Amino acid sequence: MISHETFEKSFSVKGGLENAGHISSQVKALLTDMDLSKQTIRRAAVVAYEAETNICSYADHGKIVLRVTPKFVIIEAIDEGQGIKDIELAMKEGYSTATEKIRSMGFGAGMGLSNMKNFSDTFRIISEVGKGTHLKMIIRIRKK
Repeated sequence: MISHETFEKSFSVKGGLENAGHISSQVKALLTDMDLSKQTIRRAAVVAYEAETNICSYADHGKIVLRVTPKFVIIEAIDEGQGIKDIELAMKEGYSTATEKIRSMGFGAGMGLSNMKNFSDTFRIISEVGKGTHLKMIIRIRKK
């Protein structure tokens, strides 16, 4: 079992949808090894997967940082991608800027950002067009 007094790990994410899911699977395994509640693990896995998929879809590369404290799981997703022009519009369920290629692979339904917000206790997004996006999601650890 991994202790989560103060645990931090950074994962490099390479662009391209064929890479989606690898990091979030590792995040889920690490949190399981920490013996966190199933609800906490599920919420963090969804957040990590959606963040990873967005990096894979819209950036050449980025990173996901996982931090676990005694009270919180913190997931940050940072990329140097195209950035988001209109954050308010992008947060609306069903709104998507996905390309036809992304949609043909079964992604791009426009639920990623809203899922990250809904599965987090705290959600923050900062984005600059042409520079990239920085997401920070905090999930309160619930008892088993």
